Amino acid sequence: MMICGLKLTHDGTVAVVDGTELLFSIELEKIANNRRYSSLSDLDQIAEILASQGLTPDEIDVFAVDGWQWRDGPLAALPVTAGGRSDTLAAAPYHEIEGVSEVHQRYEFAGLTIDGRAYPYVSYHHATDHLYSAYCTSPFAARGEDALVLVWDGGMLPLLYLVRGGTLDVKPLGALFPLPGSMFAFFAAQFDPFWRDTTGLPLDEQLRVHLEVAGKAMAYAALGRVEPEAFDLYPKVWKAIDGIPLSEPSRMTETVRRECDMSFPGLSSADLIATCQAYLGEVLVSGLRERLAEMPDPPRNLCLAGGCALNIKWNSLLRGSGLVREVWVPPFPNDSGVALGAACAEMAKTQRAASLAWNVYQGPRLAEVSTPPGWIASPCDERGLAQILHQGHPVVFLDGRAELGPRALGNRSILAAPVQASMKDRLNEMKARAGYRPVAPVCLESRAPEIFDPGTPDPYMLFDHRVRPEWTERVAAVVHVDGTARLQTINSRQHPRLARVLESYERLSGIPLLCNTSANLLGRGFFPDVRSALEWGGTDMVWSDGVLYQRGRRLA
Repeated sequence: MMICGLKLTHDGTVAVVDGTELLFSIELEKIANNRRYSSLSDLDQIAEILASQGLTPDEIDVFAVDGWQWRDGPLAALPVTAGGRSDTLAAAPYHEIEGVSEVHQRYEFAGLTIDGRAYPYVSYHHATDHLYSAYCTSPFAARGEDALVLVWDGGMLPLLYLVRGGTLDVKPLGALFPLPGSMFAFFAAQFDPFWRDTTGLPLDEQLRVHLEVAGKAMAYAALGRVEPEAFDLYPKVWKAIDGIPLSEPSRMTETVRRECDMSFPGLSSADLIATCQAYLGEVLVSGLRERLAEMPDPPRNLCLAGGCALNIKWNSLLRGSGLVREVWVPPFPNDSGVALGAACAEMAKTQRAASLAWNVYQGPRLAEVSTPPGWIASPCDERGLAQILHQGHPVVFLDGRAELGPRALGNRSILAAPVQASMKDRLNEMKARAGYRPVAPVCLESRAPEIFDPGTPDPYMLFDHRVRPEWTERVAAVVHVDGTARLQTINSRQHPRLARVLESYERLSGIPLLCNTSANLLGRGFFPDVRSALEWGGTDMVWSDGVLYQRGRRLA
């Protein structure tokens, strides 16, 4: 059975599962330098994406559409266009409602118009799709084990579920506490450098501004100090803004700032944001601890899903809490993973199968386009590339299929030597990013414990690691202002080419890691082809598939 999962709202994605194997998952933002968080509301694009992978809509057995927030009535109504005509498409609600719907409820509809033909389709709750995107890709599903799944997304409370691996039964365990996942980003957005008056902007632009805040605020928090005595401030703030409509952003900002100034006038915006992040992390761990204490024999496996699972500080707190044995976070815990999750929900419902065969490099292939004038292409193996990096040249590294999810994990990356702190500034300037933004390290898995604490295998950049003191000056470019790094580990099985580059670079420098930041235009998805990287002009060198492209000259 071939199932096509669809995410039609922001982070629009098409994902196809054949039996229990993922064929691909393609986010619209990773095609043609589209904008981050692009929606897939134009249904004609579904046929185009399928065609790019050699499929037609008629070859799909089931289309599964991700659920969304409802406005009027019990179902979501998604604004779409098909054949140039505007319409709405019914979909499942955001999450299950006690006494009304079940976690794994399957909604059946007709009228998904693709390429002029209407297809029947099914839909599952948005929370359910997050749940299955995490569990079905986890090692727990592969081993047939039970697991807890915590889904904390922007518009929902932190919902806990129990998944029985043997039977695929899912039991909702309720919310851990009454705060939606957007709260951290919302609070940070009331202060500089994140405050922005979005009044009058189109709704999609307002959403894009909001979606950008959480990740930036996580990095900015490192500039502040955590004040535990200020933890009581945040419930006061939540209470003060309760009832203020979102249509009055100025009143909201004034209220938040007034409450902060009255209670803790000496705290900077960085202090307030850092303390808010720490407070929410403590509430998250405490809420899980209390819920586990109520269960007679809870599983020791935990999956994290929803946009909040991109927060490496919270993930690390949960992993280090001792409450569970193992924590799994997929590389696409935000909405970039719910098309895959919708397909997995249908796979579990109809095939009673829970474990998906997949890997993280199943996004779009590099498009084939001509090289613009002014560039010279020449053969270059991994050892040659390592030599260029050792000379201090940043290089765009494009290889194979794009990564799933928001992190550049070696197939759409900019690589650089980590030995000078100035390289971080250079990369941030190159990408027009704020100077406080960190640059992540990619490190050989076997050497990571020597350099990082804990240095455990983390192939998807989803946990926090502290750089060991004896290494901070040697790898200064990847050390964040708080002494931590968002580590990606690599071995030769996961990424043979990148592993060879790292091994060659270590032989030259004695250092088994490189800087790794995403290769993309500002506010856009990953480069879809070599030509985009060349025309961008941020670097003088681009490497792809054994070929080095140099701007108008050859290296000596």
